[in-house]
Amino acid sequence: MRSSKSRSRGNKNRSRQSHGNNQNRVFDSSGPQGKVRGTPQQIIEKYNQLARDAQLGDDRVAVENFQQHAEHYTRMLADALREADAKREQQEAQTRDRQQQRDSERQERDAARSERDSERPANQGNQGGDKQVDPASAPQPDMAAVEPAADNGLVDTPESKPAPRKRTRKPKINPLEQADKPDTPEAAE
Repeated sequence: MRSSKSRSRGNKNRSRQSHGNNQNRVFDSSGPQGKVRGTPQQIIEKYNQLARDAQLGDDRVAVENFQQHAEHYTRMLADALREADAKREQQEAQTRDRQQQRDSERQERDAARSERDSERPANQGNQGGDKQVDPASAPQPDMAAVEPAADNGLVDTPESKPAPRKRTRKPKINPLEQADKPDTPEAAE
């Protein structure tokens, strides 16, 4: 039983660290009938098939040998599945913890925001004094004085609005004319 090695040239300098048993990892198994290559599940199926063939051929020793090989890979597969389940549960627990932490932070922010929002209207009402003005009693604009806009059912677009009027400049004063007219009136003596 030997893990298959990569045959590509670029991977020679790279140190491959096995991260435990992976259920999809490919193995080369040297059994009594030659090499069997594949994932643990594929190797188990192959050895079980070889055991059935040996049983049909009335070779009890070969049957036992193939069953032992299959059992070995069954154990490897079970270990890999256990590790994968433990890793998944650990990741789910971490995800739940992070989610709970985010939820509690969000609730704290929402509570602080609602406290600030509830304090603002109270402060604004107190700044104006005890006098509260009812908007209905405030002076209302005269609706008859407002001209109704020409409603032709079209939507106003920026292109349809008239361009704003440009400001006109005051005429430039000539320095010669200004010399003739003194800025300050002369005092009468």
